[in-house]
Amino acid sequence: MEVFVARQPVFDRSRELYGYELLCRSNDLANEIGGVDSGTATTQVIANSLLAIGLDNIVCGKKAFLNVDHALLESGLHSILPPEAMVFELVESVEPTDQLLTTCRDLQRLGYAIALDNFVEQPRLQPLTQAVNLIKVDIQKTPREEQERLVQTYQPRGIALVAQKVETQEEFEWAQRIGFDYFQGYFFARPALVRAHQIPAAKVNCLRLLREIQNDDLDFARLESMIAPDVSLSFKLLSYVNSALFAGFEEISSIQRALARLGEQAIRRWVVLAALPVMAKDKPGELIVHSLVRAHFCEHLVELAGVGNKSTGFLMGLFSLLDALLDVPLVEGLHQAGVGVSVCGALLGTTGEDDPLRKIYQLVCRYEAGDWKAVSEFAARLHVRTSSLVDAYSESTLWAQQALQATRRKANSRRSARHAAHGNLHVLWADEFGHERISGAQLMNVSPDGIQLQLTDRLPVRADVCCNAPNLGIAGRGSVRYCNPSKGKYLVGLEFGNGTGWRGPV
Repeated sequence: MEVFVARQPVFDRSRELYGYELLCRSNDLANEIGGVDSGTATTQVIANSLLAIGLDNIVCGKKAFLNVDHALLESGLHSILPPEAMVFELVESVEPTDQLLTTCRDLQRLGYAIALDNFVEQPRLQPLTQAVNLIKVDIQKTPREEQERLVQTYQPRGIALVAQKVETQEEFEWAQRIGFDYFQGYFFARPALVRAHQIPAAKVNCLRLLREIQNDDLDFARLESMIAPDVSLSFKLLSYVNSALFAGFEEISSIQRALARLGEQAIRRWVVLAALPVMAKDKPGELIVHSLVRAHFCEHLVELAGVGNKSTGFLMGLFSLLDALLDVPLVEGLHQAGVGVSVCGALLGTTGEDDPLRKIYQLVCRYEAGDWKAVSEFAARLHVRTSSLVDAYSESTLWAQQALQATRRKANSRRSARHAAHGNLHVLWADEFGHERISGAQLMNVSPDGIQLQLTDRLPVRADVCCNAPNLGIAGRGSVRYCNPSKGKYLVGLEFGNGTGWRGPV
């Protein structure tokens, strides 16, 4: 049985990713999963999709929100799903029977979270509010006065409030201000309303680099001239080529030699991964993930449809969110990036309806929105098997996380023992305002998976930190696990998703 699975992000008040709502459908469009058909076949479709694709590959260690009804809960679905990862959303059509209340409380005792979806206060639903952890409110349909009342009524009872369909920055700020705990919608991918907006110099340089890598033949001298004057990009490039990924090679200390070692294909990918965090510096981190998932998904679809160069699909997906990254209209962002005519036409809808790139882009957008009927129609027009879409999307979500060096472990876990070590090195990191800084640090201990440093600057927890100290056998990108005051300085623990490059005590 063919199954579609897409995801929509849910954020916390700090705009950190909290989880994903999973949108599932079988290829039989009459069988709309999520509570409309609650028989055994529906349960099997959801179970198979999550087990076959891999739950962690889809939600990457975050919460998974899944629409269910009473029959689906009674089917035993929870027995194959981890309690710490799941939020079961009761659809608005459920009847609050005594049996349902008992089932919800039993699931809560097992560690599962229960949510009420599209909540509208009415007497028949009051009993259910005593047995749920979250309430989701559609802020497009619910008047603002009612939104405030719902927050004031249910939050003191220990129930978290989720604002659904948050479409703009203004709506997010409103919902945040009145006290909503979580937020769901496309606000992170919509540009803020600005006037006379000037793109910062760092973003302009990244746009120039993205424009340059679109050429069929890369001009290494031009790339060097763009990267070398930028301290941050230079540091990232040298750290990358001297990391454990290139173990066995001699140390590289020049931009020219670093580019030569990477080669054209690897340079194109490195530029994307180095440029995106700069362009999304003042945006939710999920926007970077979304951009990479789209890029890789489009790349897959171009290959599956046999309609052109894979790199064209990758860039189309990447550039489709330029308006959100730069806070300018998409047409202006595409012009700034010097995007080719074929990709511009597909993204702006100015090409004919039979244009394959335009159809691929529309398919991707419909897939993300869970519009499965449109997905099937576009797949048929592109002569792509619907079953291949699930594999392509799942692989794209996993690739995006790996490309950003995310780990499947909890942030506070440690994989191996550390050994005392001494030496001085420099690290590149971003402060809470998104400004990149370089600090001197003293190495305290090290393992293949992480290091402990002492330095005078306080580093934000979970911040990315680049290290490049070949003389100490350490190079790569780590994430801050903790930053604790110690004797007038700070002790900082870093975990490296792809390893520190350290090979053990001599």
